[in-house]
Amino acid sequence: MAKVQYYGTGRRKSSIARVRLIPGEGKITINGKDLEDYFDYEILKREIRRPFVLTQMEGRFDVVSTVHGGGYTGQAGALRHGISRALVRSDEELKGVLKKAGFLTRDPRMKERKKYGLKKARKASQFSKR
Repeated sequence: MAKVQYYGTGRRKSSIARVRLIPGEGKITINGKDLEDYFDYEILKREIRRPFVLTQMEGRFDVVSTVHGGGYTGQAGALRHGISRALVRSDEELKGVLKKAGFLTRDPRMKERKKYGLKKARKASQFSKR
């Protein structure tokens, strides 16, 4: 018999996280590594676990995810988004709680593109009057 799995895709900046929730005891695996080994900062680990804490679902699901692109903060945000979406798939009643916390909203802030004639997106060379 196949186990029930819930999928969710999370995005933030240029990071994309594909998340699977499998009924289990709360183990979080990212790119084949444990959460403790993948992220160094405690605040990022806490951020990833927040959807479970908010919905009182900690310890009910194992998380298996692949994440690529961006930096570690963007990846943590993408994971949080993906976990939240997967939780809503598992139980539609959690949607109100997660939406109120802002976990289902995709963070639209992206890096602004570089413009020609400038050094970066907005940085120009120093203006000389004479």
